[in-house]
Formats: sequence, structure tokens, C-alpha cells
Amino acid sequence: MSKSVLDMSVSLDGFVCGPNEAPGNGLGDNGLRLHQWFYYGAETGQGGIPGRPDNVNGDPMDEIRATGAVVAGRGTVEPAGWWKGDHHDGVPIFILTRTRTPADVEQWPLITVLDDVSEAIARAKQAAGDRDVLVHGIGVAAAALSAGVLDEVQLHLVPTILGEGRHLFEGIGAEPHEFELTRLVEGPGVTHLRYRVL
Repeated sequence: MSKSVLDMSVSLDGFVCGPNEAPGNGLGDNGLRLHQWFYYGAETGQGGIPGRPDNVNGDPMDEIRATGAVVAGRGTVEPAGWWKGDHHDGVPIFILTRTRTPADVEQWPLITVLDDVSEAIARAKQAAGDRDVLVHGIGVAAAALSAGVLDEVQLHLVPTILGEGRHLFEGIGAEPHEFELTRLVEGPGVTHLRYRVL
């Protein structure tokens, strides 16, 4: 059965991107540091080329690539150029936004724009079949958790401090949420944590 899985790389101080997000700087200043773990050569700290890491970091990458649909917010896709209409090799993409979508985005066949997180997750699960739904973005994470439609959280904890940027569960409010750790894997330059939402 399909699960909705928030997947985010995060710094030790809880940031998922640096300051000054903009097209061409989609992860903000120094934000690429959070994704260095999934580049070849990441274990040496030299960056490298994107692909499947040839160490334990490859397993989380395989899970991410096996996604059957993606749900993301406008704050995630806009700085990234709306992923040019494709993310994860042709799976359906559901974008959560309440603002007008650019005309060129409306022409991309993989993208569906919605303003309700429960509907977005439900439609993504239906489209994904038996594969998981990848949930991306700060606003969508908070909305899905608050609405009770987020099943799991996978974090890639990177041993760095960004100091500024956007926090993972920014704007979630004071309502308590509990999680159960289901997996912990130490990889070169990152600790992979997976939680079930209780």
C-alpha cells in the first residue's frame, strides 16, 4: 500500500535550505551542502556528480527514485524552476498552492496544481499505485502533518550548521506530534533517520 513519505535533508540546526532562495539558487546560500551526501565522492567531501552513491547512502537514494508520485509546494518548485515539468523520471507531480500558476506550467502534463493537501496526497497515492508518494517542502510538510495525511518522515541529517534559512517544520504551530523511529543508518557524511508518524 502506498505511503506518503516526507523526505528532506536537514542541517544539525534544523534548516532544509539556506537563506536567499531564488531561481538559480533554489536551496539558498550553502544549501547544496545538505545534498552533498548523494553525489559520487560525497564521502571525501569533494562533491562529485549526481548518481547512486556506491556506499550505504545508495539505499535511501533507491527509495527516493522508486517514488510513484510527488507532492510539493510552490515554495519548493518555484526556486527550482518548477523542475522543468518533470521530477523523478515522469511520475505525476501534485503542487500545493493557492496562487495563480504560470501559463507555461499549466501546459506541462505531469503537473497538477491543487490547493488542498488532503486531496493532493490522496490523488498522489492513487497515481502511485503500490509505490510511495514523495512529499517535498516545508509548507507541504507542515500542512500534511497537521491534516493527518503524512505517514512517514525520512530525514538525512547532515553534520553542518547553516545558521540561517528555512526550518523543516516552520509554521507547524504548538500542536504536539509524535513519531516512532523505524530506521537509523550511518552513512558517509550523513545519518539517515526514518520515522513513522503516530
